[in-house]
Amino acid sequence: MKRGAAHRKWSWIRALAAGSLAFGALTAAPSADGATNTRTETPVTSTSPVTGVTETKVSVRIPLPASAGRRPAACDRLSYLRYRSSSGPAASAGADRILVAQPGVLEGAGAFDSVARNTVRAAAEQGRHIEFWALDRRSNCLEDNAGITTGDAGAAVDYYYNGKRVAGHAFEGFLTSDQVGWLAEVGLEQTLRDQYDLLAAELPDQRVRKQKVLCGGHSLGGVLTGTFATWDFDGDRTTTADAGYNQCAGYFALDTTISTSLDDLNGGSSDAEGPLDGLVPDTGIGYAAVQAGLRTGVLPRFLALPAVINPETMNLLAVNGLAARNAPDAESTVPRSLPSTFNIDTTAQTMFSENTEVFLAGKPTLRDFRLTNAAVLGTFMDDNSAPLAFIQASVGFYDSADGGGITDKNFPVANDAEGSPAASGTELKAIPDEPAGPLYTWRNYDRVGASDDPVYRSADGTPFTTAAKEVTDIGELARSLSEQPLDFTEDYFPTKLVTDIQLSSDPQISRHMLHPDGLTANPTITFVAGDGILADRIPADKNPVVLPGYQHLDVLTAAPTQNGGGREQISVLLSDFAATP
Repeated sequence: MKRGAAHRKWSWIRALAAGSLAFGALTAAPSADGATNTRTETPVTSTSPVTGVTETKVSVRIPLPASAGRRPAACDRLSYLRYRSSSGPAASAGADRILVAQPGVLEGAGAFDSVARNTVRAAAEQGRHIEFWALDRRSNCLEDNAGITTGDAGAAVDYYYNGKRVAGHAFEGFLTSDQVGWLAEVGLEQTLRDQYDLLAAELPDQRVRKQKVLCGGHSLGGVLTGTFATWDFDGDRTTTADAGYNQCAGYFALDTTISTSLDDLNGGSSDAEGPLDGLVPDTGIGYAAVQAGLRTGVLPRFLALPAVINPETMNLLAVNGLAARNAPDAESTVPRSLPSTFNIDTTAQTMFSENTEVFLAGKPTLRDFRLTNAAVLGTFMDDNSAPLAFIQASVGFYDSADGGGITDKNFPVANDAEGSPAASGTELKAIPDEPAGPLYTWRNYDRVGASDDPVYRSADGTPFTTAAKEVTDIGELARSLSEQPLDFTEDYFPTKLVTDIQLSSDPQISRHMLHPDGLTANPTITFVAGDGILADRIPADKNPVVLPGYQHLDVLTAAPTQNGGGREQISVLLSDFAATP
C-alpha cells in the first residue's frame, strides 16, 4: 500500500473554491525599473554558497498591445534572472549554451535559483560557459515585495499588516480580480509571444538562438515549452524561421514532460484528481464563452481560493522564508504576529491539523505550538507535512531537543489512504503533538539519519523519513524564497493561461499550433522526481532520468551535495546535455 498517497478527493479544495474570491484591495507598488528604459541589467547580491556564478536581473520593455487595456507601467516589461559563469563571456551570445526556463503554476523566476547556480557551476568545472535564464511571467509585475526587501521578517509583517511604510510606500492590500482586467488578455498566446519576443530582443540572430538556446521548464513550464515548440509566430506555416522549435536547439523537462497537454500534471487524464483540481474553473463551455467570462469578471482572472492558495498565502511563504533565512533556530514569532482572519486561520488549520476533529474544532492552532522559524517553513513546504504535492520539497524533518512528540498527520487526507501522488504526494505526514510545551526545531536534510537522529515513526512503526528521502537544504530554500529580486512564487497567476491550454483544440488557439512535429524536432532530456507528481505514471516513452527521493520542487531546489556525498544529478546531467552538439 502506497503511504500518504492520499484519498486525494480534494473536497476540502472544492469547498474553499465554492466560497467568495475576495482578498482585499490594492494597487501594485511602483516599479524599480524606469518605464522608458528599453533594457536594464542589475547585479544581484546573493548569499548562496555556490561560488563562481554571476547573477543579474534583466528587464526589457516589451509592451502589451493597447487592446489589453490599462495596466501598471511595470507590466509592459519582461524580466528574467540571468545566471552565468563569472569567468565566462559577458555577452550572452558568446556563451556555449543558454538554458531558458519557464516556471510552473504559481511559480516565479526565483524558484530556479539553486538548479540554475548548480548547473552553471557544473558546466564551468568542465570548461564550458553556459547561461541559465529563469523567466518571470508578466503577471509578476503586480506583486508588492517591498516588505520582503527589508530583509527583516518583523518589518515585513509590519508592512503588510500594521500600516508601516517602506521607503515611503504603504502597502495597499492584495489585489482582487476586478482590479486586474487586463489579465483577461494574458493567456497562452501572450505568454508564448512574450518568450519569443524576449529571445528575439536579447538574441536578435535567429541562427544563434537555434544553435545555443535550450528551451525548457518545470511543471506547467514543460507544457508551455511543448506548445512553444509547435507555435507559428508569423501565421505562415511555410516560413519556419519564426517557428517555436527553431528558436531552440533542444528541450529540458523538470518533473514534467515536453507536451501540449495538462493531463500529466493533473493526475494522468483530464478527469483525474490532481494539483490543479479546484483551482482551474471547470467551465464545460467553449473558448468564446470563457473569454467573455474573464473579460466581464464572471470568471476570476487569476487563480486563487479564499484560503490556502491565494496571493496573501503565497506572500506569507516568502515572509516565513525570510524568518528562516535570518534565524532558522530561533522560536518563530510570525504565526502569532499575524492577524486572525478567515484566510490566515483556515490556511493554518488546513496545513497544521492532526485530524478532521482538530480542524473542525479550530484548536489547537499553529499559534499554540512553539516552533522555530525553520520548523514553520518546513510545516508549509516539506513533503512530510505539506498536503499539496506541487509545493513539496524534501528538506528534513521535525525535531525537539526537549523530547517533544511527533504523531501522524491525518488531515486533510489520512496517511493510510490511497490515490494519486499528483494530489498530496507520496510520503507519510507528521505533526507535533504537544501544544504550549517543548520547542520544536528542524533537522536539516543532511542531518536526517545522523547518529543523534531520534527517528520518529508512524503509528505502525514505519519511520516517517530516511536520509535517502531528503535532498534539499532548508536554508537554501529559505534563501530562494526571500532573497531574489524576482521571487519564488507567482501570486497572480492568470486563469486564462490554463484555460487556454485546456481549450487548445479551439481554432482560436490551434490556428497557431502549426508545427506539431516541433515537439520532436530537437533532442530532449526529461527529469522526473521519483516521489513527485509523476511518481505513479513515470513517462517511460520519454526515457526519463528518475531521481529517487525527489519531490516536485526538489528538481529546482536540491542541494549541490547530496546525502552520501554524491553530486546533485540534475545539474550534472543537464550541464552534460547542454554540451551535446
